[in-house]
Amino acid sequence: MTTDPSQAASHSQSGQQNQGLDLSAVRSRNLPQEPAGRAAQDPNAVVLPSLVFDVDEAGFNDVVAISDRVPVVIDLWAEWCGPCKQLSPIIERVVTSFGGKLVLAKVDVDANPRLQQAFGVQSIPTVVAIVKGQPVPLFQGALPEPQVKAYFDELLRLAAENGVSGQAVVDGAEPEPQGPAHPEAEAALAAGDFATAEQLFTAVLAESPADAEAKLGLAKAGLGRRLAGADPAQLISAADADPKNAEAAMAAADAEIVGGDPERAFTRLIALIRTSAGDEKEALRLRVLELFEVLGADDPAVTKARTALMRALF
Repeated sequence: MTTDPSQAASHSQSGQQNQGLDLSAVRSRNLPQEPAGRAAQDPNAVVLPSLVFDVDEAGFNDVVAISDRVPVVIDLWAEWCGPCKQLSPIIERVVTSFGGKLVLAKVDVDANPRLQQAFGVQSIPTVVAIVKGQPVPLFQGALPEPQVKAYFDELLRLAAENGVSGQAVVDGAEPEPQGPAHPEAEAALAAGDFATAEQLFTAVLAESPADAEAKLGLAKAGLGRRLAGADPAQLISAADADPKNAEAAMAAADAEIVGGDPERAFTRLIALIRTSAGDEKEALRLRVLELFEVLGADDPAVTKARTALMRALF
């Protein structure tokens, strides 16, 4: 989702003008997290001896269990395979760089032919993943490190959409607190300089279209810009008084999202989508998708509204 940012005002001026806007009802994954407690007390932490490990047929069920909370990358290789020896260090380095968001299980296909058959592997190296017990094909052959990282970025996006966003912790270590992924953009967002935040997040997405943090930041910046200086109650009243007005409905939905009533926001927009056509219908659809991004794929209101949106469109 890309938005044309409005002309940027100065950072300090925007912060002063928009300090009253409360975005606390929407998810804040872009903001720095509180320091993590002990791994054993964190329900999303999976304690493992290492982020990279060998696995055989006897222990593969443990790998499947891990994939319920953390995506597992599977590297299928053999000792005699030259490209495997080129690729394996790259995969290990990239997986480790994610700091526990992924783990790597290495499978020697000569020693574990049934696993090779289970994944339908005909040539190696082959890299697949498991998310919630389901196989996810990734790639075959030796790839350069940037391409490997791009595949794993997309894997994390897919995993998050399916509610798999835990962190693997090496036994005896603590999860590292994660700071903001895009500090300058997120600082602008926190200060209420929504135009600058939109520009910065848009630039990130031009380079990395699958960057989930930037997508969230851009959606929140757009929401903040649209609501800056507005009275949410008046926006909702205006839309209620003119229920066929798409612009009023979108403004009211923004206010309802920030006000903690996403179900009403989505019901309002999807009802109009059913009776709209052309550019108006597309604008409403895009606004619903943008608000999905703000709340997150695992939000119950998003799950329910996604089904309703599909029915309204088709």
